[in-house]
Amino acid sequence: MNKINISPGFKRYFANTSWLMGERVLRMVVALFVSVYVARYLGPERFGLLSYAMSFVGLFMALSTLGLDGIMVRELVKTPERRDELLGTAFWLKAGGAILMWAGIAAAIPFTHNDTQTNILIIIIAFAVIFQAFNIIDFNYQAEVKSKFVVYAHLVQLVVSSIIKLVFIWLSAPLVWFAWVFLLDAVVLAIGLIAMYLKKTGKVWYWKWRWQTARVLLKDSWPLILSGMVISIYMKIDQVMIKEMLGAEQVGHYAAAVRLSEAWYFVPMAITSSVFPAIINAKKQSEELYYQRLQKLYDLMVWLAVAIALPTTFLAPWVIRVLYGDAFLPAAGVLSIHIWVAVFIFYGLVKGKWEINENQQRYSLICTALGALVNIVLNYKLIPIYQCIGAAYATLLAQFVSGVVVPLLFKKNRVAVQFLLRSILPVHLMRDV
Repeated sequence: MNKINISPGFKRYFANTSWLMGERVLRMVVALFVSVYVARYLGPERFGLLSYAMSFVGLFMALSTLGLDGIMVRELVKTPERRDELLGTAFWLKAGGAILMWAGIAAAIPFTHNDTQTNILIIIIAFAVIFQAFNIIDFNYQAEVKSKFVVYAHLVQLVVSSIIKLVFIWLSAPLVWFAWVFLLDAVVLAIGLIAMYLKKTGKVWYWKWRWQTARVLLKDSWPLILSGMVISIYMKIDQVMIKEMLGAEQVGHYAAAVRLSEAWYFVPMAITSSVFPAIINAKKQSEELYYQRLQKLYDLMVWLAVAIALPTTFLAPWVIRVLYGDAFLPAAGVLSIHIWVAVFIFYGLVKGKWEINENQQRYSLICTALGALVNIVLNYKLIPIYQCIGAAYATLLAQFVSGVVVPLLFKKNRVAVQFLLRSILPVHLMRDV
């Protein structure tokens, strides 16, 4: 037999993906176990309030991230010698973005029907965002394909967070204590990332601010800022609208199902984050290799999502009963529908990376904006009729419109739909879109 030669590049990307996948699988299992106990302890109404507070803050999170995540990885891959300049500039941009987020939340709260306790939960969770500016260290290791260093920090955070939540349950702690855990999570992760960076890479005090770099980053990222805002709207607005229209208990049922559905999103995030540098490098070599790698990634994402969604649809009542108990049984119908959103999320993450690499962020903005509009309208129409199940249908239809229907309107964006169709249908039946 001939010796099988595996390239060093493949080994590097495979090892990096293995670290990410291993951490995300462990996180999914542990976090799911702990969140189930938290939900059981709090009950649908209090769990709904906590989930509502998280969703309300999530509506404004794009203001803190400033759309820099994919842009930073791209720039660090292209110009690694500018690392300190890029990281320093991105750090202060994200810190400023957190202040913008707080301002947005403060302006929006008076228009809600929240009581004092709910507003306190929102303020505590929002304060944790300032520490997420240190997540730029993660981008550096994504670009270097060395995500195992980030995994160490995330594992420490996972252990500390899980133990504290279980202790709080044992102590019969009030609801507000669980909001403080989110702040602690952000602090622990920031400390872990800084410690790993100081030990393995460089010194954070070498980071530099550059006005010119900030202008270039924001010039490329502004469509992603707006896109991130509308993504937040149609990913989080459902829980906010359910709370305003039906009450906290219905939010608890909906959030329990969504937690199980979104628990799988670590899969495409880990894979795409790891192989994005390889796709960027492939384009430098040849267009053919670039599109081959993209198509393989689309194939993998789409069929992984289907493999997850199909059995979950039929097992949803059993899963909800076993994990959350009979008090959360209304969540089963939501789960059986919402799980199919994974197909568009898995596909959309690859599409988003492709748009960044092709510098077509403006199309992403248009797609997500129309998707958010569809989601709001459908939520307004369907929630009063079908309650929280109506919100699940609204999210699924909005994702289809945003990911498939709208891109067909633009010639340059049709390529993404072509990738999706080739993943689902036999290639020989396909023609260029």
